[in-house]
Parts: sequence; structure tokens; C-alpha cells
Amino acid sequence: MGTKVFPCVGALLFAVCGPAAAATFTAEVTDQDGRPVANAVVVLVPDSKASMPVAATRLTADKTIDQRGETFIPLVTIVPKGGHIAFANNDQTTHQVYSFSAIKQFEITLARGEKSPPLAFDNSGVAALGCNIHDHMIAYAFVADSPWAVLTGSDGRGTITEVPQGNYEAQIWHPKLPPGRAIPSLKASVSGDTTRLTVNIKLLSAATMSRGHGGNY
Repeated sequence: MGTKVFPCVGALLFAVCGPAAAATFTAEVTDQDGRPVANAVVVLVPDSKASMPVAATRLTADKTIDQRGETFIPLVTIVPKGGHIAFANNDQTTHQVYSFSAIKQFEITLARGEKSPPLAFDNSGVAALGCNIHDHMIAYAFVADSPWAVLTGSDGRGTITEVPQGNYEAQIWHPKLPPGRAIPSLKASVSGDTTRLTVNIKLLSAATMSRGHGGNY
């Protein structure tokens, strides 16, 4: 099954309000049925990567993933390359958190009320996270190289402020994209005070998604 990215007509809309050194970038992501897509990661990578600051200059370097009701909270966490994630167990049972992903492999056991030491994520990419005790639990850590990354909300929108003007590759990732494929991307030109990107992506249905995630990311 292929992945398709369908830029809408007029996908890049610019509201230019005069010269500015940086812009506010807003992405609006919808699925193949036109519904807003939450938990999509949108990353801007400049054409001139040599001038790109390290991701931790803008992204929070220390994150916590909670566990409540046999659920990881949040589903998707963005962390800069070299950042850290700690795992908190605020559930009524023991959890055994693990990842077999190429960018990060670990396994920790957390009793009720415990919190892990921060784990370093030194390689960019996506790490799928699971629980060896509760197979239905899954979450994702998106480790970003770029400092300009955002997670969409329930309305499918994500906003990045103070983006330097210039040409970028806008990369879009979501847990329901077919695994093992290149992240869909579009060209984006950031100019003026405000830049808006509208993108439509094709996602897998819940029925076609596999619960096994050890080798997917």
C-alpha cells in the first residue's frame, strides 16, 4: 500500500504583511476524507542545512511520558536529537516499557508510582514504544534534527513561530502512515509575516494497522 501526499490547490498560501526577518508558520493536515489529523509531526528542514541550529535550541530537551489507565500519555512526543525522555508510572499496575526501534533500544520495569531516569535519544528518527506486559499500549518518540518541529492538535493544526525566511522541506509524519517508508515531504517557501501550509495525507485505517511495532520503527 503506497503513501500519497496530496497538496491541496493553493497549498502554500502566504499572507504578506511587509518585510520581516522571520515568520509564523502554520500547517493544516487532513486525511484522505478531509478530516483534521491530530498527532501529526510537521518538521521544517531548510535547504541550507549547514545553517540550521541544533534542535535543542528551540525544542524542549527533557520530556516525560506518563502511563495512566494502561495508556501512554501522550501518544506522540517530539524530542530534539540528544534530548531525554523519562517514563512515569502513575497507573495501578507494573509496566515494562521497551523499544526495539533502530534509533533506540531499551527495556525498563516500573512499579506503580515509579519514574525512570531520563533516557538519552541520540539518533534522529522515530522510536515506537511498547509495554511487554500490556501489548495494547503503544506510543512514539519522534527525535528531530531540526529545531522547527510541531505536533498538530485535534484541529489538525500546528504552528511554529519565528521561522527564518527561506526555502524548506516540510516533512510530515504520523503513526498511521505505512511503516518502513520515507516520510512524505513538500517544498515550502517561508516569507512575509505568515506562511500557511495545507496538506492532505493518506493514512491507514485502524483495521489495517498491525499491533506489532517492534520492527516497524
